[in-house]
Amino acid sequence: MNHLKSLREFIDELDKLGDVQTIEREVDWNLEVGAVIRRSYDLKAAAPLFTNLTGYQGTGFRLFGAPGALSSSAHPLARIALALGLPAEAPGQEIVEALVAARSAEGIPPVVLAPQDSPCKQNIMLGEEIDLFAFPTPLIHGNDGGRYIQTYGMNIAKTPDGSWTNWSVNRMMIAGKDTLACLIPGPQHLGVIRAQWSALGQPMPIALAIGVEPGLPFVGGMPLPEGADESHFLGALFGEGIELVPAETVDLLVPATAEMIIEGYVSVDETVTEGPMNEFPGYNATEASPKALFKVTAITYRDDAIQAVVAAGPPVEEDHTIIGTTSAAEILYLLRQAGLPASSAWYAYEAAVHWLILSVRQDWHETLGISSAELIEKIAGIIFTGKPSVNAPKILLVEDDVDITDLSEVVWAFATRSHPERGEFHFPHKLSMQLAVYLSEEESHTYSAGKVIYNCLLADLYPAGRRPVKGSFQNGWPAEIQTRVLENWEKYGYR
Repeated sequence: MNHLKSLREFIDELDKLGDVQTIEREVDWNLEVGAVIRRSYDLKAAAPLFTNLTGYQGTGFRLFGAPGALSSSAHPLARIALALGLPAEAPGQEIVEALVAARSAEGIPPVVLAPQDSPCKQNIMLGEEIDLFAFPTPLIHGNDGGRYIQTYGMNIAKTPDGSWTNWSVNRMMIAGKDTLACLIPGPQHLGVIRAQWSALGQPMPIALAIGVEPGLPFVGGMPLPEGADESHFLGALFGEGIELVPAETVDLLVPATAEMIIEGYVSVDETVTEGPMNEFPGYNATEASPKALFKVTAITYRDDAIQAVVAAGPPVEEDHTIIGTTSAAEILYLLRQAGLPASSAWYAYEAAVHWLILSVRQDWHETLGISSAELIEKIAGIIFTGKPSVNAPKILLVEDDVDITDLSEVVWAFATRSHPERGEFHFPHKLSMQLAVYLSEEESHTYSAGKVIYNCLLADLYPAGRRPVKGSFQNGWPAEIQTRVLENWEKYGYR
C-alpha cells in the first residue's frame, strides 16, 4: 500500500497522471468555482486546482475541486485507488477487496505527533481573531443557502466516556464568522454521539478537519459498525497508524497534515437556518430548515491552505464514489462473514447510490442447496439491518459471470434475467436514506421505506451444463480464432 499522508501528496500524484488542472486565471468563489467543478464532473475532466480567487488574492489560499471523482486519466478510478493506497490502474473489484481485507484485519491506532511537527498548526486563530470568512469558501450551487465549508472534510467527535471516536462526512454551512450550521441526522453515528452529549445537557465537542489525507473521507463514508474508530481502520488498510495531533481547545485528536482544523462545540439546543444544498440524488434542493449550531473556538491552518470542495449533484461525484465503494465493501464483508458464497459487490455510481449489484458464485445453488428465493431472504436478513442498509433501495442479484462494475453488463443481465412478475422481492419498512425524491414526507422523516431485490439468478432455473452462456467474444469463438483476431486487429485497419 502506498500511503499518501496529505492532500498535497495526493495532488502531486494526480498531477503526475495529468489529472490536475491548475487554474491561475481569476475565478470567483461566488458560484463560478462551483460551476467549474460541476462541469469537470460532466466531462470527466482533470480535477481543478484554483489558485487565484476573487477577493483572496495574495493570501495563498487555494481550492481543490472534485478530489474523489472519476479521473480524466486512462484509469477512471485513479483518484479512488490512489486515495486508498492502490495503483492508479486498480479496477473496482480490487479496490473493494482491499477494503474487505482491511475490515478483517486488526485496527492500527494512530501515531500522535507533537504540535511543532504538525503542519496543521502553522497558523492559529483564537477568540476574536476567529473569522471563517477569511477563507475562500465557495458558494457552490446557484440555489444554495450559504457557503459550505464542509463538503469533503472530516467531522471528529467522541462519546462522553471517551470509548468511541467517530469520523464522518456531514455538510456544514457558514452561519457567521464563528458559527456553522450542521446537518446531523439522528440515525447517523455523529447523531448517535451527539444524543449522548445532549442527554447530559452538554454541548458536543467537535473538530472539523478540511483538506485531509485522501483516505480519510472514504472511511468516513464507510458504514462501519457503531463503536468502530475509522482512524484505526485506515491504519489497518495502510499497515501503519495515521498521524494525529491534539486539538487546541477540545479534547480530540485531529489529522496532523490537514489543511485546516475548525474546533468547537455543537450546541445542545441552539439552531440556525441551514440549506438548501444540492445533494447526491442529483436534484436542485429548495428547502431550508433549522439545524444544529456549531460554535467555533479555534481555527488552525497550514500556510497557503487548500480547501477540498465537492459540488454535489447528479452522478458521478464524491457522494457516489465514496458511499458506493465503501458500502459495497462493508456489505461484501458481512455476506462472507455469514458464510454466503458472495463474489463481489458494487454500487453503480451512475445510479446515485440507489442501485447495489451483488454477485454470487455460479455454483451457489449446488453449494447451498437452496432456491434463489431462500438465498434472497438470507441476504436481506444480513444487509437490511444497521447502517449498511441506509442506501441502495434497489438491489440486483446476479451470478459472477457478470462484471458488476460494467454498467452495460449489469443492464443486460437485469433486462434478460429478472422475471417481470416473479423476479421482484419486496421488503417494506427498512432503514432508508432520507433524500430520495420519491419518498413520502413520513418516510423521509422516519428514515423508513421499502426496499426491493431483483432476482437475476439462473442457477436454480437450469440444471448444470444447460444454463444460458453469454454469447460474448470470449465464449462464442474457439480460442485460436480469438487469438488470431486479437493479433491481427491493427492489420484489419483498426487502431
